[in-house]
Amino acid sequence: MSYEATEIQLKSFQKQHKYLKTKLDLGKELLWLTQDECKKVGPNIEETLELVKQALIAHGKKAYEMPAKIGIHPYPDVFYHAMPAYVPDNLACGVKWIECYPRNPKEFNLPQTTGLLILNDITTGVPITVMDSAWLTAMRTPAVTALAAKALHPDATTFGMFGCGIQGVAHVRYIVKTLKKLEKIYIYDIHSETMDQLIEEVKGEITIPIIKVNSPEELVKQSEVVSSATVILKDTLKVVKKDWVGKGQTILPCDLNTFWDPEICYMADKYILDSKEEHELFADMGYFPDGLAPVTCETGEILAGVHPGRTSKNELIVCSNVGISVSDVVMGQAIFSKALQEGIGRKLPL
Repeated sequence: MSYEATEIQLKSFQKQHKYLKTKLDLGKELLWLTQDECKKVGPNIEETLELVKQALIAHGKKAYEMPAKIGIHPYPDVFYHAMPAYVPDNLACGVKWIECYPRNPKEFNLPQTTGLLILNDITTGVPITVMDSAWLTAMRTPAVTALAAKALHPDATTFGMFGCGIQGVAHVRYIVKTLKKLEKIYIYDIHSETMDQLIEEVKGEITIPIIKVNSPEELVKQSEVVSSATVILKDTLKVVKKDWVGKGQTILPCDLNTFWDPEICYMADKYILDSKEEHELFADMGYFPDGLAPVTCETGEILAGVHPGRTSKNELIVCSNVGISVSDVVMGQAIFSKALQEGIGRKLPL
């Protein structure tokens, strides 16, 4: 879809352009930001929740432009994604290039996910910054889950998390900010030590009990809201069986349908996606061998009030959020703006 800016937005672009000219020699230099610099000036959890909410609402109101992510796959277990987006209300325009290599930590002592984000001046199109994109991705991903959980299941007292690595830790940190009635958090990972590390990392920060379970079945049956951040594979693992899932639950996968029996999506009373277009692209690539279940609406439409979301306590809802670049560029713009203001980063010639 395309989006034509309003007169008010055009004036904002021009104002931003004039400001940038006071900080950068536009067209001749850009600001380079490392991951540590992004962390230094980047938004905290509460600020990230607000920024991602703004991005999702823009998406829900169709006030954006974002073609579906495209990718390459040099190995069966890896992907590279190019993710452009334009969110006029946040003066954000750019593209994220990100890769995921699950083998990296063990085989090369390197991060599983690395990448870069490029932002542009909307008035002239010239690049204004290049920054690390792995950290902002790690921040915005659990924000989407937490915001969707609040919109779909605000009274939940139990939350379950599959995968206890970087994303698992972040999800636990974020979910307590939006589900205010939580009493217990259940976690599961195939590596017991990873569960221990999660508990240790958030110790003193999260006061409600975090309980290690012995099996995926136990976690699903104990939790009203469940999320998963494991791996994304074309061959569905079907770890979670359809018989374990019941009415009244909210399921929020970040890993397509890899971890879940695909039939669960068809069982759901509502099947919600952060981007229908992107899920259709994944389906064309073979990630949904049985095809997509009928789609109710998109996550942003719920946050924007365009769709009511849950309308009955007995509904089984699946809300799949694979990550959309409107969130990335909005996060990146906030990081860039603060870095410029505080004099963080290095100016590099174009």
